[in-house]
Amino acid sequence: MRKLLALVIVIGVYSNVFGQGNTVPDVLPQENAPVKKQWYENFSIRGYVQARYNTLQTNRDLECDQCDGSWGGNDEFFLRRIRIIFFGKISEQVYFYIQPDFASSVSSTNLHYAQIRDAYFDIGLDKQNEFRFRIGQSKVPFGFENMQSSQNRIPLDRNDALNSALRNERDLGVFFYWAPQEKRQLFSALGREGLKTSGDYGIFGLGVFNGQTANRPELNQNKHVVARLTYPFEIGNQIIEPGVQAYTGKYVLHQVSAETNADPNTSYLDQRAAATFILYPKPFGIQAEYNVGKGPEYNTATNTIDVQNLHGGYATLSYYVKAGNQLFIPFTRYQYYDGGKKHERDARSYNVRELELGVEWQPGRNFELVTMYTFSSRRYEDALNPDNLQTGSLLRLQAQINFR
Repeated sequence: MRKLLALVIVIGVYSNVFGQGNTVPDVLPQENAPVKKQWYENFSIRGYVQARYNTLQTNRDLECDQCDGSWGGNDEFFLRRIRIIFFGKISEQVYFYIQPDFASSVSSTNLHYAQIRDAYFDIGLDKQNEFRFRIGQSKVPFGFENMQSSQNRIPLDRNDALNSALRNERDLGVFFYWAPQEKRQLFSALGREGLKTSGDYGIFGLGVFNGQTANRPELNQNKHVVARLTYPFEIGNQIIEPGVQAYTGKYVLHQVSAETNADPNTSYLDQRAAATFILYPKPFGIQAEYNVGKGPEYNTATNTIDVQNLHGGYATLSYYVKAGNQLFIPFTRYQYYDGGKKHERDARSYNVRELELGVEWQPGRNFELVTMYTFSSRRYEDALNPDNLQTGSLLRLQAQINFR
């Protein structure tokens, strides 16, 4: 019996190791079968660094608090952004995106701190992810240039008129986006062609968010609500994208001077509506937006902060010139804004008129150099400085390294 059992074992081992000739496995092996990736193998890293230099300033008192802290004062080299982006698909319907910035400034004397810009995940509701929810801290879908990455934008800073709605363009909330597959593919194609797109924020977007802007806690029970509708389409070789957007909520001021008369809760109505028109540069491009609304603004006549009307916009013209592998983009932008800036002390009152002339040079996909000259007239007033009109001009340079 033992000899018989040993013989069976030997035959079995021989069959498994050497033979398998006439045996049929339960599952036939497939030649070149794709190996399923582990979740961590779908992660990617990219980013960019921007170094600036402002010079030939005709007025050292001319500043732009929201756009670039290196305006005014001494000429200086300045690291505007150091962004490292981690992103990828955890599964076919779950996507994540985390972007810290290592050039944040907590004050004019304390530079280059790390701070979260984006930290969100997308949950697709269908296999094509045409319907999806975005949860976390991300850009609020209001304004094409607001959503446009600084890595893609041609002028060095965002316009005052729409950017005054959302400092750092972001907030914590939940956003719903929808776009059919063909439009999502068009958004991707625009990005691959380097046409300074805003990215894929859907054809329709609807969101609820805190309203106090990025990296700040909520200060009231009121939530802001935003909606956006845009529709890119092709006419021959040209691509046009019109859009409309609006939001409403109540904003709590962060900085109010002791001598200023303000609402006891420093809570003010904050609502805007904007229209967008984009003609993608093939080779001539137009990017224009205008918004109107109501918001807190310092009143110099009464030393109070009141809800007042605001309005303003911009128009950017550009032209793509290709010379071999190099790209030159001459551009000009004019902007105008009349209203308050709720993020600044006393909801500082602004009247801005500004003209910019410049050119972007891309000798390759990993390096860009922008040279821009700015002519600016800015009236910005609060309780500590109730009569402040500054005019002047300056030369601005930016070198950008892209790694992707």
